Amino acid sequence: MKDRNSLSRPDRRSFLGLSLASAGAGMLRWQPSHAQSSQGRKFKLGTVTYNLARDWTLDELIKMCEKTGFDGVELRSTHRHGVEPDISNQKRAEVRKRFAATEVNLVCLGSACEFHSEDPSEVRKNIELAKRFVDLAADVGASGVKVRPNGIPETMTVEATLKQIAESLSELGEYAQRSDVGIWVEVHGRRTSHPPYIHQIMQECNHPLVGVTWNCNAADLQDGKVEPYFQLLQPYIRNVHIHDLYEEYPYSTLFRLLQDAGYEGYTLAELPEVEGNAERFMHYYRMAWKYLSSGVI
Repeated sequence: MKDRNSLSRPDRRSFLGLSLASAGAGMLRWQPSHAQSSQGRKFKLGTVTYNLARDWTLDELIKMCEKTGFDGVELRSTHRHGVEPDISNQKRAEVRKRFAATEVNLVCLGSACEFHSEDPSEVRKNIELAKRFVDLAADVGASGVKVRPNGIPETMTVEATLKQIAESLSELGEYAQRSDVGIWVEVHGRRTSHPPYIHQIMQECNHPLVGVTWNCNAADLQDGKVEPYFQLLQPYIRNVHIHDLYEEYPYSTLFRLLQDAGYEGYTLAELPEVEGNAERFMHYYRMAWKYLSSGVI
């Protein structure tokens, strides 16, 4: 079989518009070419509620993951699942109990907290909100809270911005120690998604509870290769977001690198909404993920 990266690439719209029946028939014909398969793979597949599951209730989300073999979820803030920092203690206990009754793991809470603003009051507001997410994560049983940088203000230098973000994360790491909840920084934002900048933030922060969410975007690649920046950030990677597996991104290489690094976390699918049968789409997505992560390409 041809290397996946040599195949022609359908754009996102055409991929999602494919007949699911036809796509499924093609995936069912895929067979591993040697015995390595997925036996050495310890990382798992999950989903982010952004955007595929944004309108599902928590119960609908869990049931869909159970049906389709998705092992974990990241609950993106503001979506219909309703797991937000303002919910009551009773509701928090109900969420924890619901996940305890399923094999689907609550991996993390996907906040939009960010610490790059030139306005100190805005930075403080985001730090305090992130602390509330940490408390919520501890109460509902999530392992981490996703935060992000989202750019470098025109009024600030790169160095000043990265230092401010690192200091904010250090404070959050200290706060999170009481509950052992991870703070996972998404490789995200205009200019701030540059992996060497994320690496600098991690080094300046230097807190064991603060790690990275690898984001599978073009910024992750150096001359089209994923290896250089992956190796730079690998010691800090605690979570991974993946996207359309038909994109020109070297997923098979990334999955091999994760396996070689002994990564035991989740690759969480961050996908657009699907018109039609979302359950069938998730089945086929999982089949493609198993194939690409089996080490056969």
